Amino acid sequence: MKHWNILISGNVQGVYFRFTTKAVADQLDVKGFVTNKPDGKVYVEAEGDQFALDSLLEFCHEGSDRAEVEHVEVEEAELKGFKNFEVIKKVI
Repeated sequence: MKHWNILISGNVQGVYFRFTTKAVADQLDVKGFVTNKPDGKVYVEAEGDQFALDSLLEFCHEGSDRAEVEHVEVEEAELKGFKNFEVIKKVI
């Protein structure tokens, strides 16, 4: 089990990126959350096994149908023990 913080930049807000990320995370049994940032980026905290996280990261590089991903940053962090994957609607 690993924990990754993922920051996605480009045209990634207002294109169903968060909701598509949740659908992918739920299929992969990844736990955590996704939210919009005030600077126009999308931020994800994700926990799962290596295959699941690699698969989620692959999605983050492509994004939803209308998204235009320019850059993805990933850093490993300490596990937080998330119980599910949520879309956080308020900007943090």
